[in-house]
Amino acid sequence: MESDRLESPIAIKGIERELICPACKELFTHPLILPCQHNICHKCVKEILFAFEDSFADGGSESSNQSSPRIRIAASSMDRIDRINRAASQRRSFGCRGRKRNSLTPRSTLFPCPSCQRDIDLGERGINGLFRNFTLETIVERYRQAARAAIAIMCDFCKPPAQESTKSCMDCSASYCNPCFKIHHPWGTAKAQHEYVGPTTNFRPKILMCPEHEMERVNMYCEICRRPVCHLCKLGGGHANHRVTTMSTAYKTLKEKLSKDIEYLISKESQVKAHITQLDLLMKETECNSERAKQEASQSFEKLYCVLEEKKSAALRAIETSKNIRMEKLQTQVEEYQGLLENNGLVGYAQEVLKETDPSCFVQTAKQLHVRIQKATESLRSFTPAAATTFEDFVVDTAKQEDILGDLSFHSNGLEIPEINEEQSRMYNKALISWECSGKTDSADIYVLEYHKLNKEEESVTWQKTEVCGKSKVLSDLDDDSSYAFRVRGYKGSICSPWSQEVIMRTPPAPVFSFLFDDKCGYNNEHLELNPRRTSVESRAGFPLLLGSERLQVGCFTTLDYIIGDTGIAKGKHFWAFNVEAYSYLVKVGVVPSSKIQKLFHNTSDVISPRYEQDSGHDSGSEDTFFDSSQPCTLVTLGMKKFFIPTTPAAPKDPASRILPLPSCLGVCLDCDRGRVGFYDAGRMKCLYECEVDCSGLMYPAFALMGSAAVHLEEPVTAKDREYHDDI
Repeated sequence: MESDRLESPIAIKGIERELICPACKELFTHPLILPCQHNICHKCVKEILFAFEDSFADGGSESSNQSSPRIRIAASSMDRIDRINRAASQRRSFGCRGRKRNSLTPRSTLFPCPSCQRDIDLGERGINGLFRNFTLETIVERYRQAARAAIAIMCDFCKPPAQESTKSCMDCSASYCNPCFKIHHPWGTAKAQHEYVGPTTNFRPKILMCPEHEMERVNMYCEICRRPVCHLCKLGGGHANHRVTTMSTAYKTLKEKLSKDIEYLISKESQVKAHITQLDLLMKETECNSERAKQEASQSFEKLYCVLEEKKSAALRAIETSKNIRMEKLQTQVEEYQGLLENNGLVGYAQEVLKETDPSCFVQTAKQLHVRIQKATESLRSFTPAAATTFEDFVVDTAKQEDILGDLSFHSNGLEIPEINEEQSRMYNKALISWECSGKTDSADIYVLEYHKLNKEEESVTWQKTEVCGKSKVLSDLDDDSSYAFRVRGYKGSICSPWSQEVIMRTPPAPVFSFLFDDKCGYNNEHLELNPRRTSVESRAGFPLLLGSERLQVGCFTTLDYIIGDTGIAKGKHFWAFNVEAYSYLVKVGVVPSSKIQKLFHNTSDVISPRYEQDSGHDSGSEDTFFDSSQPCTLVTLGMKKFFIPTTPAAPKDPASRILPLPSCLGVCLDCDRGRVGFYDAGRMKCLYECEVDCSGLMYPAFALMGSAAVHLEEPVTAKDREYHDDI
């Protein structure tokens, strides 16, 4: 036993990284065990929490996130610190400025663990609820002693000069030389029973006390929380319903497991060495392959350089040749015009010919001279240079080549081509473009989304580019009533995938008009049910409908339940969209003027005879006239997964040709300036039906439901949609 306590400091080798605090990057000092089972210095925990409190006091300023010079927190930890700061700021903004110590509500403390990068809940007690890791502290002290073996620990009780200590008493927390130890621990006294070890400066208590019940010794182990507890914790504390075991049993079990794991690792030492050798070979192979790839890339670019140099030389030679030819022509023209000057050339020769007095000789020479002078006179009247001075024919158009070189990158078959998901993508007030990778190959680190407006007038296409970290992007500032092409590619480092297949989507024909269902104006809460956000309305077929169906015996239909939007439109062009549930029996949608709203909701019964039904078989047109005049608003009929085009003089007479499949999303476009309303397939932005409407007053979106039916307003695209699809 004594030999175990007096053993020389062990030589600790290769475990330095296990003894380094993840916060301060130094050897642990009084390490604490976090609930996540990672360790951190006691001082580091306090400094990080103090940094939080300073940031709260300073309003989350940038300077408040700076900890002491001793703490070197990673960037990811600082991000979590900022997140916790923002959460605390939000709690303060709602009036939750923290709980007092005597508050009945327990207060919890969040702490960002530097090791596992998670936010750990320290509980109500905070730092005081953490255990001190004495085992790790002892190992660190052994490491320190092994590192400073030449530095002796001196006796604490010797008179100067002090002697080198040989023992350290764990009960007295002091070091002694042999004579002083015998004096202070005489035989036959209680001190003789003290526990002593080799010289050390690390004194720890002999009994581990419970941090929650400071006067109680820990004697049990909670298997759920994986931490030592006392009997009070088990009886009425936070571990009352947890499964616990005795400390001796936990000690034996954990020691056996740890011993087996260590034996397994030692037995696999040869395998680990083989893996290390293999990794060394892979590193060398990677180095060689990278050099080879550099050479191949350099050769590829050298080939491009050679091609460009040849093209450059040919272009310069062609320009030089054309310049010489033009200079010769212009020089000849200069010489001809110089001959027209007096005492030079043609003028001087003509003046000499005029001196000839013999008529026959004069006529013989003057005839040819007169022709030459006439040509010179004509050239003066219409001066034209013999050659052009511009070289527009030799301008090199490199726009396409620049685009190709700009997209020059490494292609990899291992990087999957992303595919734009048209079902998850939306075109509404903004564009939400989502894509996915269905394969099992490496996913990209970043994606590049490109899009451009389809315009037949423009010959060249200019793609707009945006980088995205996730798999969706919200785009704004797109033109109304326009088609756009989208494509996406993935990047992983310098490697990129090919472009995805282009997807063409169309924006709404007008700016999106946002409104909610009105729960005050004429809303029948007995038949209709609104969701809390007033974006969805549902009509349930119940007893009121069955009771109303008795009126069929006297030739009357049951009443439609109307509901309108809470916002009106006075001018301009607007668009809104909605979804109609597939099980809906009858839904009517359209617009209603403010002057007819009262008539709409006070028309308690639709007294329309069955013989005036649209498909009753009569073709005289009288029933259509009665139907149109009886409507207080402009509506189209939907139901049973069908879209019914209203009967008009221009509509087909065959009823089957007026029935279309109901789109998954239907849109309404109201143009107050032109007095027209259109109904669209909002998925394809295709107009299904358009008619005139009186827009003299304020116009409201109108809906009517009968039987089991439901309508859901299309909600605007926001940044939340992008986060949702990223999670998907």
